[in-house]
Amino acid sequence: MRASVVGLGKLGAPLVAVMAAKGLEVVGVDLDEGVVAALNAGRAPFQEPRLQEMIDKTQGRLSATLDLARATAESEITFVIVPTPSEADGRFSMKHVLQVSEGIGRALARKNGFHLVVLMSTVMPGDTGGKMRPALEAHSGKLCGRDFGLCYNPEFVALGSVVNDMLSPDFILIGESDERSGEMLAGVYKQVCDNDPPVARMNFVNAELTKLAVNTFVTTRISYANMLSEMCEKLAGADVDVVTGALGLDTRIGRKYLRGALSYGGLCFPRDNVAFGQLARSLGTDPVIADATDAMNRLHLDHLVQVIVGYLPTGGTAGILGLSYKPETGVVEASASIELARRLADDGFSVVAYDPQAMPAARALLGDRIALAKCPAECAGQADVLVIATPWAEFKSLTPPDLKPGDPRPVVVDCWRILPRAVFEGACTYVTLGSGPTPHGGKSIETAARRIA
Repeated sequence: MRASVVGLGKLGAPLVAVMAAKGLEVVGVDLDEGVVAALNAGRAPFQEPRLQEMIDKTQGRLSATLDLARATAESEITFVIVPTPSEADGRFSMKHVLQVSEGIGRALARKNGFHLVVLMSTVMPGDTGGKMRPALEAHSGKLCGRDFGLCYNPEFVALGSVVNDMLSPDFILIGESDERSGEMLAGVYKQVCDNDPPVARMNFVNAELTKLAVNTFVTTRISYANMLSEMCEKLAGADVDVVTGALGLDTRIGRKYLRGALSYGGLCFPRDNVAFGQLARSLGTDPVIADATDAMNRLHLDHLVQVIVGYLPTGGTAGILGLSYKPETGVVEASASIELARRLADDGFSVVAYDPQAMPAARALLGDRIALAKCPAECAGQADVLVIATPWAEFKSLTPPDLKPGDPRPVVVDCWRILPRAVFEGACTYVTLGSGPTPHGGKSIETAARRIA
């Protein structure tokens, strides 16, 4: 089978590489000449774990072009994975999807045989059938379900693990215009996936709602764990990792995304939660849980700022290790650590930061308000309070001699508990989120937070 993929961004480029590596003939389409040239030269257009590995396995089956019409004409199935930016009210814009639909429709008008169009971008319930399908029919002069098929097939992948998530997904979600289209798409995944995942097939609106529901349910789990973390900090002997570890043993709950740490961020979670709430309101339903999740996410960052400021001496320097919203990616959209750096700098503190991939993006957002270190040790050596904000594996190599010398001892706020407590406690005030005071009179991080409350 020959497939085309429209949109070669953070998800589209890995998609073409994975499908071609697994034996499909794939042509990618994008407006960015640099991305097209990179893929045609066999190079990954950006950093993503295993992306170059997949490209190296394509054996001539992968190409890229600027020509949407040609790519559609030369393929049997077209995947659309273009941006759907948030509108002012939180709903997703279909502007780019409809522009692409016009081009695909015009190409279908000149093509014989059945062609399947697959929308992978996140959209609002009702948009696939209510906006994209009419656009394809109007510009092709053909009937959906008879002359061509349409599926809504969003991905559930995370930056930093996109390739692995595509090869071994938890499940495949398909909203289908007709049974033939759903079968055709399910067949593609049977060839591409390593793990034979379950396939959930349904109509468009159920699939569109499911996509939003999955992501917003995950954000609810994150905010719930962060709420538990703050509670544990006020209870003698409490430890959020112990509590969530036990919670995760219950099969009704499970362990994924149930860890008290930083507020969630990134390209999808914050905006999907807002869109879900907006959808509920438009339907006359009060989005109590969605609103509470979003509120807790914001309050938890407020709490972390209080903790850090409570430990910072007058004129002190805060060090932040990790600026991307998660490891293995340079993406800083809605990153809690970026907002943390901004707020500390705006409060008049000196801030020095390091991240393996995100420093150019951070500089673009924060300008000269923060200093950027060349390595983790350089950041740690300048910080009165050092915050492990993103759990990059290389931060585990820090040692006590890397910390700032002098009296008072530096403070390490290890949000993800990645450093060995026994090694660092003798060299610094070692603080972990989610840990309460010791039962025999030790102090919790709540004590520091209260100093400025």
